[in-house]
Amino acid sequence: MTRSRPDRCPGVLRPWPAEDGLLVRLRLPGGRVAADALLGLLEVAERHGDGHLHVTTRTNLQVRALSAVPGTQRLTDTVLAAVEATGLLPSRTHDLARNVMASPQTGLVGGRVDLRPVARALDAALLAAPALGLLPGRFLFVLDDGRGDLLDRTCDLGLVALGPTEAQLRVGTGWGPVVPLAGVEERLVRLALRFLEVRGDGPGAAWHVHELASQLVAPVPASARLPDRSPPLPYGPVPGGEHVAVPEDGLDRPAVERLCSAAAELVVTPWRGVLVPEESS
Repeated sequence: MTRSRPDRCPGVLRPWPAEDGLLVRLRLPGGRVAADALLGLLEVAERHGDGHLHVTTRTNLQVRALSAVPGTQRLTDTVLAAVEATGLLPSRTHDLARNVMASPQTGLVGGRVDLRPVARALDAALLAAPALGLLPGRFLFVLDDGRGDLLDRTCDLGLVALGPTEAQLRVGTGWGPVVPLAGVEERLVRLALRFLEVRGDGPGAAWHVHELASQLVAPVPASARLPDRSPPLPYGPVPGGEHVAVPEDGLDRPAVERLCSAAAELVVTPWRGVLVPEESS
């Protein structure tokens, strides 16, 4: 694949200049966000943006209509400090790199294993590797806990749980080896570092693993223990909680306050929704 420009997927330090102002995207590893952080981001949106919180199909949050430093495409220091105060930007250098999607119901109900600790460990490992701050903003890790809900999601690297202690790696559009779940975050980080080594330089550099997957790991057949694909999570009451659809124009204060009053931690889903876990989960 030939490209003539670098990846421009937005972040906080690299906003997108939309017609209504700057758009910033905040990564939520595993889609999980604390209620107080969500309320804090809503205050940023109300003071400096369009007053709504928007979600993406990559389980991230977006804020729109933010002001730029005159003559630039950068946030003002005031807005940047307000975003950082929410705790949703733990590293400026890794602003674009923390794209980690996980089965939204993992650890709440169903699935073969609770992947929440894996998602947290992977995020920590990404942050601990300075070089991985250079990953393209479109680079995506996808973690399926064995229920098959994310099998149809394209990814760069990821895994599908085969049981409580093993998973098969996903490498681009193919499959990697079956590995122990213990320490799997380090395997994924090594593959991501290898991607950076071989992707090339300049605007024509690869954005995705499938462009050069054979240079990362020898492909292997899909395991017979892989699950069948499962359909998207429906809106409304679901096992483990309630899946709330997010309107096209985003979440306003009443909507955010309703969500945050129901649970201390929420899960943004890949289907433009928010999963509110049951209190007992």
